[in-house]
Amino acid sequence: MKNILITGGAGFIGSNLALQLLEKGYHVTVLDNLHPQIHGAEPEKTSPLYRSIKDKVRFLKGDVCNKEDWEKALENQHTVVHLAAETGTGQSMYEATRYTTVNVIGTALLTDYLTNQQHTVGKVVVASSRAIYGEGKYVSPSSGQYYYPTGRDESDLEKGVFDLRNPDQPEEMLQLCATDEQSRIQPNSIYGLTKYHQEQALMICCKSLQIPCVAFRYQNVYGPGQSLSNPYTGILSIFSTRIKQQKSINIFEDGQESRDFVFIDDVVKATLAGIENSSADFQSFNVGTGVATSVLTVAQTLMKNYGVEVPLEISGQYRKGDIRHNFADITLIQEKLGYAPSVDFATGIRQFCDWVNQQEIQADRYEQSLDELRKKGLMK
Repeated sequence: MKNILITGGAGFIGSNLALQLLEKGYHVTVLDNLHPQIHGAEPEKTSPLYRSIKDKVRFLKGDVCNKEDWEKALENQHTVVHLAAETGTGQSMYEATRYTTVNVIGTALLTDYLTNQQHTVGKVVVASSRAIYGEGKYVSPSSGQYYYPTGRDESDLEKGVFDLRNPDQPEEMLQLCATDEQSRIQPNSIYGLTKYHQEQALMICCKSLQIPCVAFRYQNVYGPGQSLSNPYTGILSIFSTRIKQQKSINIFEDGQESRDFVFIDDVVKATLAGIENSSADFQSFNVGTGVATSVLTVAQTLMKNYGVEVPLEISGQYRKGDIRHNFADITLIQEKLGYAPSVDFATGIRQFCDWVNQQEIQADRYEQSLDELRKKGLMK
């Protein structure tokens, strides 16, 4: 299983995974379209991700929506790691065609190839997302009953009530739990919906063909090398650019909304375990730290590491499609693959900030991205 194709392999996770695979003696092919939103207008100059793998892997500039590009990339491959996707919950709500085409149709072309063509593929690994869970798992403090809320009431959000109510006792606020793999699947965004489609389409196809398949439901991945130019995803990058330019940061809701931030090295480690370990086959795994960190904490920690103070405007604004909280229950991946996160948030943020300090300050297009949401009625 020495020949590995990584779609989206010039991206953040893909490029780091490619470098680790090369060190382990694998032959790596990367299929990537070098989208300007991630890599800038001139990837040779503006993308440290692309430059990190250039001339080290067999690189094919191509599109997963193109059948011929798939055919060229899949020739003589033993393992496929399918990372290529459009990412971003907010943007997906008004670019649904683009997200659906890349994530759903692009994946369908892979399943068609596996089903209809002679090939050498013996394993498929696919990137899923924590976004498939929507609001995730909660419990009633009074009854101990578990709930999987479908979303928050907009009348509450308008009043500044951002936490989730018990639907059976509206005066009671639910308590957050770690979301396990058996939790209800109910994405709140087009992005989340397409990621679940990717995961399940490949699971269904591969099971029918008896090709081992593994899905990883990544939490919020961060670390040195991530795109600093994409204003639609990655609050660490977005906040860093604002801080470095000494601009104020708009903190949505009350700043207590939280996510599970997992360092890139741990994500690569988990993905490698899924590639190499047969006990992962035909299963879906959360990849995170099991720790929830608030958005306000993220902003404050970044400012501390950069030694720069900027105004934090806790605006009470909210985006449609956003969830309140989500952090992973990682019991299953610990038991099956021996995975344990090795980089805590404080350590990872220091490494990320040290790397950002060595980069040129990027153009700040964050306000432009928010204006797009406002114009379409997706931000209040």
